[in-house]
Amino acid sequence: MKQSYQKIFENNENWIQKKLNLDPNYFDKLAAGQSPQYLYIGCSDSRVSAEELMGLTPGELFVHRNISNVVNTLDMSSTAVIQYAVEHLKVKHIIVCGHYGCGGVKAAMTPQDLGLLNPWLRTIRDVYRIHQKELDAITDEHQRYDRLVELNVVENCINVIKMACVQEQYIANNFPIVHGWVFDMKTGKIIDLDIDFEEILRDIQKVYDLTNTEWVMGKKSE
Repeated sequence: MKQSYQKIFENNENWIQKKLNLDPNYFDKLAAGQSPQYLYIGCSDSRVSAEELMGLTPGELFVHRNISNVVNTLDMSSTAVIQYAVEHLKVKHIIVCGHYGCGGVKAAMTPQDLGLLNPWLRTIRDVYRIHQKELDAITDEHQRYDRLVELNVVENCINVIKMACVQEQYIANNFPIVHGWVFDMKTGKIIDLDIDFEEILRDIQKVYDLTNTEWVMGKKSE
């Protein structure tokens, strides 16, 4: 009896042949290197495939995924990805993308001991604490849940902007720009939360300025 995972290898062979039929040099080009313009930080949810929903191909998107698209500066995985993306790949845009119906955000709203997940979900619970007045005023539970998904994206965008490597690259090159998105699985649409990257950078720099420079309207002064 064929194991279910063996189907993946058949799919891989079919994919290889399809790519070679379109371009005999496809894999030579793929192996030559990468120069993505985007870093995508998203949720590990199996229903949210970054390249597919963005219409991009291999080599165009540098991806980091974890439960509920969290950027915690104590997490070496996410911070290492961001530093590599901005300093070595020179990405122009960093996208934090959440999604409605996020199980991690739902779990963070649940008064329950979830063991090893507790410290991870605490970051999301902190988002609720920061915005508790707004969230508690939303009487519809599903709307409150969706709003926490959005606020979790915004706060994690701020966590990205706090990082020295992001500030330094932006001061030197006017990139990367940080964006906050939410994917709506019911419609397939990507929703841009329109965060004001420059305003956030200005507001936080008095506390989180790690570059020893003053940033003013996109320019630096020593």
